[in-house]
Amino acid sequence: MRWGTAAVVAAAAVGAGAAAVLVVGRRASERMVRPETVVLESGPVHVRSLGAGRVTFTRRPESLRPGRWAVEWADGGHAVVEEVIARDEQGVTRRLVRADRGTLAPGTEVRFTPRVLLGDPMEALGLPFTETVAEGELGPLPVWCLGGKRGTWVILVHGPGADRQQTLPVLPVLHHLGLPAVAVTYRGDEGAPASPDGLSHFGETEWRDVEAAIRLALDHGAGKVILYGWSVGATTVLQAAARSAWSHAIRGLVLDSPVLDLPASARRDALRAGRSETVAELGALAAEGRTGVDLADFARLAEGVDLRVPTLLLQSPEDSVAPLGPAEHLATARRDVVSLKLFPGADHAALWNSAPEHYTELLRRWFTPLL
Repeated sequence: MRWGTAAVVAAAAVGAGAAAVLVVGRRASERMVRPETVVLESGPVHVRSLGAGRVTFTRRPESLRPGRWAVEWADGGHAVVEEVIARDEQGVTRRLVRADRGTLAPGTEVRFTPRVLLGDPMEALGLPFTETVAEGELGPLPVWCLGGKRGTWVILVHGPGADRQQTLPVLPVLHHLGLPAVAVTYRGDEGAPASPDGLSHFGETEWRDVEAAIRLALDHGAGKVILYGWSVGATTVLQAAARSAWSHAIRGLVLDSPVLDLPASARRDALRAGRSETVAELGALAAEGRTGVDLADFARLAEGVDLRVPTLLLQSPEDSVAPLGPAEHLATARRDVVSLKLFPGADHAALWNSAPEHYTELLRRWFTPLL
């Protein structure tokens, strides 16, 4: 079956169970079309013991993930852990960086999440910023603006189910390079106008809100901009680069875990939520029908037909949402402008978490020639 094939929908809906089939598909599509419903990225893990600068968890794939992660628990608890120090069949011991909210104790049920940094740039990193708004077509869009000495500004676009805090890990390297940064909100975000139908459109409408941030940067002295997005935020960046009236000001793109094959990503996301293959397929079909996304235009983006600037493409071969194949195809088709860098073992839009120092150094090397 292929997403968007009317015959598949019709066949699925034939008979007395038609209404039930449609309801199942609609429910399965919720995670994609209403990103605020996305759940945390791991199943439950329990704390087994605590020591000086270390914590031992029950052994699960989540507790074995490489890199730097947050663990969160009930009542707003939050701590940060790094490399695995020891492991056996019963538990996994990791270095405890800090426990900054709540009390971590043996028996606590936690979830691993990418949210290592919380709050605004000053709270999380000690970086001064201003809170202002970009004027979008639906109304004002709150943004964080961070200063810098360069004339090229970086527009940061978070992914679905996240918010501006997703951009925090990359702010230190941008600050070090002297690059001003704008972390955006877009329709549907907290504090931003709602999408008229309440649904995500996978960048097909949201790109206009990124364009509003581009205008804000240019109005405040930017000579050029670099667009940087995560997940569907990266897809939105591609839409803005292709469609914006200010595309001539775009100097480069950074795409972290971009969704380039929307049908495949919709199916994978439903499977990740525990749906069967049949229900995942129905969910993908329902997502297309509910949002009216233009798959032909989406495919054009994924081919890189409109790419005109240097593009850093960051992807995991094990990405559970965005398959590697489309990223490899884009990099091959547009090898003149696209540089593909892989993060083995990382999950979707959590590449920095898997290898923070490596990720940061890649950014530093890629940005430097564009300064």
